[in-house]
Amino acid sequence: MSSNVCHQIIYLAIELSSSSWVIAYRVPRNDKAKLHRLEAGDGAGLLAFIAGLRHRLDPPDDASTLVVSCFEAGRDGFWLHRLLTAHGVINHVVEPTSILVTRGARRAKTDRLDAVGLLRVLAAKFAGDPGACRTVVVPSVEEEDAKRPHREREFLVQERVRIENRIAACSPPRAFGRGRLSVPGTPT
Repeated sequence: MSSNVCHQIIYLAIELSSSSWVIAYRVPRNDKAKLHRLEAGDGAGLLAFIAGLRHRLDPPDDASTLVVSCFEAGRDGFWLHRLLTAHGVINHVVEPTSILVTRGARRAKTDRLDAVGLLRVLAAKFAGDPGACRTVVVPSVEEEDAKRPHREREFLVQERVRIENRIAACSPPRAFGRGRLSVPGTPT
């Protein structure tokens, strides 16, 4: 027996950056995308914003209301995905390279435009278009933590190379001879 529940859908696309999050959203019965900005990392603020959107609907907090969101995989890891799904949001982590962009002309690159474009991709994906984008498989907390030492080592190696290059640029040409600077007894 099929259910005759008509779902209202709130679409959210979150553009993550290091300083702020830009949220493009669309509520039922309004096809215009609206924007909201939050401070980066403000998970509680995001959940409060979603609760406010649900409350504005008629009837508010209806069980038939779905909240569907997405953001691009990247620097923030997957904690945001876990937070959203734990609070009843259907979330997709999108592979950034799978989003089609127009190559014919130069394209402005702003968080606002990216968020609105991501919102269009989300609506197409949720409507059933399999070619709209590809989603990423979210690793478990243990799998994500296992990658941490490797990422920290990569960061430290990059930092070391940056400092060595800076020292070499400030030093007289033959002060250290040719080749890389190194401290005796450390791996290269």
